[in-house]
Amino acid sequence: MIFDVEHETMPREDLEKLQLRRLKALVERVYHNVPFYKKRLEEKGIRPGDINSLDDVRHLPFTEKQDLRNNYPYGLFAVNMENIVRIHSSSGTTGKATVVGYTHRDVRTWASLMGRCLNAAGVGPGDILHNAYGYGLFTGGLGAHYGAEAAGATVIPMSGGATRRQIMIIKDFMATAICCTPSYALHLAETAGELGIDFRKLPLKVGIFGAEPWSEAMRKDIEGKLNIKALDIYGLSEIMGPGVGIECAEAQNGLHMQEDHFLLEVIDPASGEPVQPGELGELVITTLTKEAIPLLRYRTRDLTRLETTPCRCGRTTARMMRVQGRSDDMLIIRGVNVFPQQIESILLDTDGLAPHYQLVVDRKGPMDTLTVRVEVSESVFSDEIKGLQSLEKKVQGAIKEFLGVTAAVKLVEPKGIERSMGKAQRIIDLRKEAK
Repeated sequence: MIFDVEHETMPREDLEKLQLRRLKALVERVYHNVPFYKKRLEEKGIRPGDINSLDDVRHLPFTEKQDLRNNYPYGLFAVNMENIVRIHSSSGTTGKATVVGYTHRDVRTWASLMGRCLNAAGVGPGDILHNAYGYGLFTGGLGAHYGAEAAGATVIPMSGGATRRQIMIIKDFMATAICCTPSYALHLAETAGELGIDFRKLPLKVGIFGAEPWSEAMRKDIEGKLNIKALDIYGLSEIMGPGVGIECAEAQNGLHMQEDHFLLEVIDPASGEPVQPGELGELVITTLTKEAIPLLRYRTRDLTRLETTPCRCGRTTARMMRVQGRSDDMLIIRGVNVFPQQIESILLDTDGLAPHYQLVVDRKGPMDTLTVRVEVSESVFSDEIKGLQSLEKKVQGAIKEFLGVTAAVKLVEPKGIERSMGKAQRIIDLRKEAK
């Protein structure tokens, strides 16, 4: 099911010509309408007429999340406020919120791109989408909502929270698709089991999961417990919201990126230089069509690689392979680089453990320490202490073998780790408190 055949299956040569036209227009627009970018471009000695090829994008300045915070709230807007019809923002838990705006055209574009994504997931007319992403300033809820309507599906605007009521509505309204975070999907399945409801017997056929990193092992866990196809969706509020890319239902092998609207680069996060095609690096996105708050070379901090080989679904856009981690949430434990998803994969491959965990980082003297708190399943919880100790050693050994780092493992009782209605808090860093 292809929503926009013209652009989703465009020959790469034609796509790159379109990208270059839009890149030139973008640089012209931000130079004349956003003082922040005019200053940055002039500092690098760049004028709009200097952009003559897609490779010239590397001469443009990077934009980082802190730049949005420094220009809070509207300093990076490229249009007058009377042309802004919508405002969203991040939670701002680590500083000032990042604020983004949308013109009428931006909202229509966003809905269309989310429509593409949902169609790629197999969602269309006749489907009922249960939307459990949060509504409000968070972009997830409204992004999925407008996309579902554009795709021709019926949308249930549930938002987050009220888990038991969510389960009742999923069952009674006969939802065929669901949008939420992957960790919340597992929480729904767990709670449904307590209520005597088997998700595997419901009409649900597909889940579109995003807003937090998740592993292939978690995908298999979700698919098994909900009897659905679990698809990864990608987006950032700074770039647009959800809908920047999604896996297709046919292949589930990388997220098709909307390259007619977003110019993609992968760079070495340390040097800022491009990596070789297909190599792992930090994803950088330039928004080619956004009117309200266009961004040049936005550093996402997401570590991934791009694949341009043809996909059997027929789409020709580059695919972003599963995000391996973030350059800003990588843990360095005694010189070893550790990403939460790596530990998650080990935990989910271990029998007797539940898919709920936290990584607690602390410092004892000059040394960093890592403690993995993970729930055991109900069946294992009743075992003898000796058996639980053996399971802890097994997990500790697997982490040491595969990641080369020594971690303490603490098994906790079922429901011992707090559930989240949105993004799961995977990392607790106590090192700042230890200073």
